[in-house]
Amino acid sequence: MERTSFEDEHFEKKDFTEAPLRKGEYDNCTFTGCNFSETDLTDVSFTECTFTGCNLSMAKLNKTSLKDVKFTDCKLLGLHFENCNDFLFEVAFDNCQLNLASFYRRKLKKTRFKKCSLHETDFTEADLTEASFDGCDLAGATFVQTNLEKADFRAASHYLIDPAQNRIKKAKFSMPAVIGLLAAYDIVIE
Repeated sequence: MERTSFEDEHFEKKDFTEAPLRKGEYDNCTFTGCNFSETDLTDVSFTECTFTGCNLSMAKLNKTSLKDVKFTDCKLLGLHFENCNDFLFEVAFDNCQLNLASFYRRKLKKTRFKKCSLHETDFTEADLTEASFDGCDLAGATFVQTNLEKADFRAASHYLIDPAQNRIKKAKFSMPAVIGLLAAYDIVIE
């Protein structure tokens, strides 16, 4: 299939489950109210694109390039970001549903998660150095061998992080949620 290139285009209320997004490169494009649910985005490249109010739940992200891509008010359930192309991978999330997503071994330095639902999201072996979780709900999120140095959890809730299994030097926490650092020790706090 011939690759295509799109630049500075706006896609609004398109249902890509009926007519698939064409394989190619999308530079500085905006997607508003689009449905990508369970679609195949393999080998598609998004550079400096924004997704607003879109549903990308269970989309296939094999070798998908996400370079400086912003997601706002999007439904991103069950996405496997670890399958994305590593080259220049950079994303930001604002008020998104990222439940059951996986960022296994993903480099996410300085990534901003703002007001996101991250229930049961997998951050195993990810690099979240200086990441921010402003207003995020991390119930059931997995942090194992994760680099959380200088990460900001001050406005996050429901996280359980074992300091013995993760790097947390200079990470920022606030009361009372910081108790989530002690859960692994099965102690009683009154």
